[in-house]
Amino acid sequence: MSIGDYDWSLIWDNRDALLGGLWTAAAVAVVALLISVVCGLLLAVLRAAPRPLNWIALAYINIFRGVPALVSVIWVYFGLALLLNIKFSVFQAGVIALSLLYSAFFAEIFRSALQAVPPGHREAGWALGMRSSQIFFSVTLPQALKIAFPNIGSMFIGMVKDTSTFTVIGLLEVVRVTQNLVATTFQPFVLYTAAAIIYVLAAFAIDLVFRLIEGAYVRPPLGILGRLLRTRQQRQIESIVDRVKAGELATSSVPSLH
Repeated sequence: MSIGDYDWSLIWDNRDALLGGLWTAAAVAVVALLISVVCGLLLAVLRAAPRPLNWIALAYINIFRGVPALVSVIWVYFGLALLLNIKFSVFQAGVIALSLLYSAFFAEIFRSALQAVPPGHREAGWALGMRSSQIFFSVTLPQALKIAFPNIGSMFIGMVKDTSTFTVIGLLEVVRVTQNLVATTFQPFVLYTAAAIIYVLAAFAIDLVFRLIEGAYVRPPLGILGRLLRTRQQRQIESIVDRVKAGELATSSVPSLH
């Protein structure tokens, strides 16, 4: 039997079901991405906090970086649901499982990014009379996000792929849809090849989107956009200097410079 003897038309005939599975996987990953980025940033901040907060954050990071996605979703869907006496939907369980796992990875990404911000920038903020919270949100965090952004895209690709393990709880993502189709068509090679192609194309698409965003907002933009952003930043800097001279900075918030 050769490759050509397989019924490759099944891919086109079942395109709606396969793309529907990809949409489900992407939806779970997007929601989990938003949650895990926020939680990861909080954990990164706690890593620099006094004991025992930094110990708690470190323990969480080390535990969940070593837990497989399959085990995580089983813990959530069966164990956590029984512990809290809450019945999670498969979508909710998938989001929680991914968020628990990837918060740990994002925590390390943000920790490295925060440490990469030159200390002199924070010292300049203190010299201007800014509070520590103002320095963090207006100076340190915007720069750290720019440093961390490329890694966020890579993590998101991993999140989409990890949804494939959620077939164990019945999430209708790409692999689960493929399993259902194989059960009726008996063409596993064709359909699993289609699933692999869908994941690869999705990875290329995600990478392209994040590179475009990175090129527009992380790297110094060129042309008209670059001039507009530089003009805006210059005006913000001049505004801060004027307010410092007028003695207003200590009682008002400072605009972000990013």
